[in-house]
Amino acid sequence: MPKLKTNRAAAKRFRATASGKYKRGNSHKRHILTKKSSKRKRQLRGGDMVVAQDHDRVKQMLPWS
Repeated sequence: MPKLKTNRAAAKRFRATASGKYKRGNSHKRHILTKKSSKRKRQLRGGDMVVAQDHDRVKQMLPWS
């Protein structure tokens, strides 16, 4: 069986945790930050987890995880 190729775009966006879940970053924090409130920008800090409905899709793109 041939080696599976990792989707490189997904590899840059998701990381697997030890428990088998996936971490992701937040969007909307790159530019045009002046019109966004401090509260909104603060809540975009850090990461979040991928929802359970998308786990199979992410796992298919990251065969090593």
